[in-house]
Amino acid sequence: METIQLNEFKIIGIMVRTNNSDLDKLTNDMQGLWGRFMAEGIMQKIPNRVDDEICCIYTDYEGDHTKPYTALLGCRVSSLDEIPDGLCGRHYAGSKYAKKVYTGNILAGAVYAAWKEIWSLNLERSYVADLEIYGAKAANPESAEFEIMIGVK
Repeated sequence: METIQLNEFKIIGIMVRTNNSDLDKLTNDMQGLWGRFMAEGIMQKIPNRVDDEICCIYTDYEGDHTKPYTALLGCRVSSLDEIPDGLCGRHYAGSKYAKKVYTGNILAGAVYAAWKEIWSLNLERSYVADLEIYGAKAANPESAEFEIMIGVK
């Protein structure tokens, strides 16, 4: 994984509280979050978007990756001054991240497989915020390219 310094960023989107210890709950929570994001056209409701990338932020960890956390699915924005009803906004300070680009079929578990690999690594994680970034190269879910950035100390 490449280590980078990510500047501060703001995001507006929708969230769910989940955990990795219960795979059925995790699957239901994440499918529900993504389903709602797409069905309700959440991306189009987000004002002040800085780009058309979809971000999934994992934050509010109660401990390590085996403990409950919040998944926030949305888009980076230039301002949190206008947050539509039903959505939430968060600001994250600049920090150091370990970054890797992954490819695969996201409908067949490529994202979960990437996380299983990450969990097996010996990273000094900060557990403040981890990110998945889905840009234009993720448009075809069967051969998607996506980035994962892990907050590190």
